[in-house]
Amino acid sequence: MIDSCAYEAKPLLTVAEALARILAALAPIADTETVTLSAALGRVLAHPVTAQTNLPPERNAAMDGYAFAGADVSADAAVTLQCVGTAWAGRPFQGMLQAGQCVRIFTGAVVPPQADSVVMQEQVRVDGAAVRVPPQPKPGQNVRQAGEDVRLGASLCADHTTLSPADLGLLAAAGVAQVAVVRPLRITFFSTGDELVGLGQALASGQIYDSNRYLLGGLLADPRYQVTDGGVLADDPGQLEAALLKAAATADVLITTGGASVGEADYIRALLAQRGQVAFWKLAMKPGKPLAFGTLAGCHFFGLPGNPLAVMATFRQLVQPGLHCLLGLPYQPPLRLLATCTSLLKKSPGRQEFQCGIFSQAADGSLTVASAGLQGSHVLSTLHKANCYIVLPATCQGVQPGEAVWVEPFNVHS
Repeated sequence: MIDSCAYEAKPLLTVAEALARILAALAPIADTETVTLSAALGRVLAHPVTAQTNLPPERNAAMDGYAFAGADVSADAAVTLQCVGTAWAGRPFQGMLQAGQCVRIFTGAVVPPQADSVVMQEQVRVDGAAVRVPPQPKPGQNVRQAGEDVRLGASLCADHTTLSPADLGLLAAAGVAQVAVVRPLRITFFSTGDELVGLGQALASGQIYDSNRYLLGGLLADPRYQVTDGGVLADDPGQLEAALLKAAATADVLITTGGASVGEADYIRALLAQRGQVAFWKLAMKPGKPLAFGTLAGCHFFGLPGNPLAVMATFRQLVQPGLHCLLGLPYQPPLRLLATCTSLLKKSPGRQEFQCGIFSQAADGSLTVASAGLQGSHVLSTLHKANCYIVLPATCQGVQPGEAVWVEPFNVHS
């Protein structure tokens, strides 16, 4: 098996080199907007948020029991205290504890100022108002101190954090009702090709249904993006130019699938050269060799290959990091894990390959991975079954069963 890279006049750009050029060419957008906390999930925080209060704001009980002063009990013998009231969550005890007294207290309730400890209710014996407390060797137990989680003025969330459910919970606990976030990236995407037909239409000879718009639309389903589906563009230079220039007037990023290769009907490269700037790369990557990246009328442009597996691979490896860069997010390499391959994998040297795989974890924690099927860049059923990429370096000449390989799970990208 001979890789097509063998026919190139000069070495192809590696995936790492292409990514470095993309990230170097992009600068984060500066526009922000303010949203309520309920609308902030998945958005990118524009400014750091600091605590305006201690968390928790007051000392409170870590469990149901009885609150008392440590000086009133002994580490060596049980002591009987008099219960003089109750502290409920949201309704603090209003009196003042005297020596030898305690209060019934519930989880989250404010600990009276004169108390410093809480004993679990299961550890005491109660007879009316008399509460017998066993030896207490550790003063201060079962009390959450004010500010032990977050101190007043401390950072809650750093800027350019993609807000998670846990982040929202933390901000809400601190009373933050709204936050400034980076405005969504405006992205318009198109499919190109005379052979593409919309769903619901009958196929003529030579035609196929347009799957790329649904695949790419799914990849772009993210609250950080404001996405416009531009539809299908025919292989016509005039139509391509008019549609892309119109979209470029309002979008931050244009993405096309198809038309980025070297065939006679692949017009994307020529259009970029005439109306923008282009760094046209034939990447040492499989699937995904043809990729156009540049600007069109001041709008960032990604021209992806036409085959769906190549769309998926180039988006995950190159486009998604670029979009994150525009949002001000630092680049994070994808998680890769070593697994034992159980399939024979064919590969010729020349390009880094991202083969679709199915990985699983055994009861002992070990990882194995198998090929998901045929690896042709048009075989959507293989992508459907896969849950990871098997990442094979350019120098690899195939993998035998039992060898260790790197896998990149699909479901851990940010």
